[in-house]
Amino acid sequence: MFVYSSSHTTDQSAPLWTACLQSLKHHIPQSQIDVWLSAIEPVSLLHTQTGEHTQLVLNCQTAHTQKINAIVSQFQAVIEQNSAAICGHPVEWVLLATRTAATVSHQTLHEEHSELYESSPSDDLVSITPIDNAFDASAHSPAESPAIHQGTGLNSRLSFDRFVVGKANQMAHAAAQHVAAQPGVSYNPLFLYGGVGLGKTHLAHAVGNVVMAQKPDARIRYIHANQFIADVVASYRRQTFDAFKRYYHGLDLLIIDDIQFFADKKRTQEELFYAFEALVANRSQIILTSDTYPKDLADMESRLVSRFSAGLITAIDPPELEMRVAILQEKAKTLSIALLDDVAFYIAKNLRSNVRELEGALHKLLAYSRFQNSHITLEMAKVALRDMISGPRGVLSIEMIQKVVADYYKIKLSDLYGKRRLAGFVLPRQVAMYLSKEMTQKSLPDIGEAFGGRDHTTVLHAVRKINQEKTDNPQLKHQIHIIEQTLGA
Repeated sequence: MFVYSSSHTTDQSAPLWTACLQSLKHHIPQSQIDVWLSAIEPVSLLHTQTGEHTQLVLNCQTAHTQKINAIVSQFQAVIEQNSAAICGHPVEWVLLATRTAATVSHQTLHEEHSELYESSPSDDLVSITPIDNAFDASAHSPAESPAIHQGTGLNSRLSFDRFVVGKANQMAHAAAQHVAAQPGVSYNPLFLYGGVGLGKTHLAHAVGNVVMAQKPDARIRYIHANQFIADVVASYRRQTFDAFKRYYHGLDLLIIDDIQFFADKKRTQEELFYAFEALVANRSQIILTSDTYPKDLADMESRLVSRFSAGLITAIDPPELEMRVAILQEKAKTLSIALLDDVAFYIAKNLRSNVRELEGALHKLLAYSRFQNSHITLEMAKVALRDMISGPRGVLSIEMIQKVVADYYKIKLSDLYGKRRLAGFVLPRQVAMYLSKEMTQKSLPDIGEAFGGRDHTTVLHAVRKINQEKTDNPQLKHQIHIIEQTLGA
C-alpha cells in the first residue's frame, strides 16, 4: 500500500501529461488519442513518502462507465510505460471520473478523493478508478461506441474471426474456443497470461461474444481489474456489499482483465474469492488475464492462486515472424490497405514485441500514405516508421544480459557470478548463461569467465538444461520470452 500526503503533491501533472501525450503519438494513432484521451485532464502528481513511486492522477469528464472501462483497458499500460520513461522511475496512472459536464477544479477533485491518498481502514482505498455504482446494472449508461455491448463491456469487434492464430497462441486460442462452446463445464477458470499486446483481451472478449450470441439473455460482464477494485471500494464506503454480491455472484460469465493489479488489495482479493466460489458453484464461467503466471503474482493470497490453478492456465507468447506478417496482412485487409509482402516483412522483422506495436505501425503508415497521397511502398515504410524502427541495434554484451536477468529475478548482480549454489540463484544463473550463448558471439570459455571464472563445461550444461526445460516448462519459456523482449531481441 502506498501512502500519499499533501506534502508530497506537486503541480507537475500538466507538464508530465503533455509530454506523455507527445510520446504517445509514436505508439497510438492521433485519431485514437483524439477520441479517447482528449477529455482527460491532469489533476495532480503524487509521490510516495520515500520518493520511489509516483501517481499521475487524471480526471475524465464522462457519464459513460463503458468509456472509462475502455480507456483503462486499452491505454493504461502504454501511458504508465511512457510516463515512467519520461520520469525515470515507475509512474502509476489513476483515472478519476466525474459525471457532471461542469468543469471541476483540481482542488475540489483532490478534496473529494483525498481519502484515497491517506492511511485508511481498507488497503484497497489506493490506486483505484472510482466510478459510482459501477456494479449496479441500472447505472450502466449506453455505450458511446456501437462496438461496445451495453451493460456487458464486450467489444463486438474482438471476435475469433479476427484473431490470427500461430504457434505462439494456438493453445490459448483452442482453450478459449472450448470455453466458448461449453462455458462453465470445464477449464474453469480459464487463466490467460502473457506480455502486453499479445491478444489476451482479444480472446477473452471473443469468448464473451460467442456466449452472448448463443444465449442473448446471459448475464455477462467484462471488466478491467481497476474497475473491480473501484466497485469494492464504492461498496465498502457505502456499506452496499449486498448489492455488490447480488450483481457479481449472479453472473453467467465474468471476465477480469489484468488481475496483477489486485496486488496488495486485501479486501478486493477477499471479495474476488467469494465471487469465485459462488460462480463456480453456480457453474458460471470465469476468465482471468494477467501478465504473469499465477504463482508469480506478487502479493496475491495463496487461496486465490490455488483457485486460479484449478482450471486451465495457458500462455500467449510473443508472435514469431510468420505470425507477425499474418497479423499485419489481416489488419491491413480489415483497413482496406494494399500491403505489399516486402513491406509486411520489413515491419515484422523490425517490430517484434507485441501485436499493438504492429498495429500502431500500420496505422501510422496508413496515415503517412494518405498525407502523401501515395501508395504504400517499402521506401515509404522506412521513412514513415523511422522513429519506431531505429535501425541496427547496439551490440549486446554479457554484462547487459546479466543485469536484465538479475533485475527480472530480483537478485543481486553479484549472485550471478558468485560461487553460492543456492536454489534461488542457480536458475537465474543458468538462464543468463543460456541467453549469453544465444544472443552474443562469445565462446563458451568467454561466457564462463564472465560468470566468475567457471569452466566452459558448466556453461554448456546450463545451455543444454535450459534448452530442454523451456520445452517442458511453459512458465520458464514465458520468463525467457519476457527477458528477451526486455533485451530487445
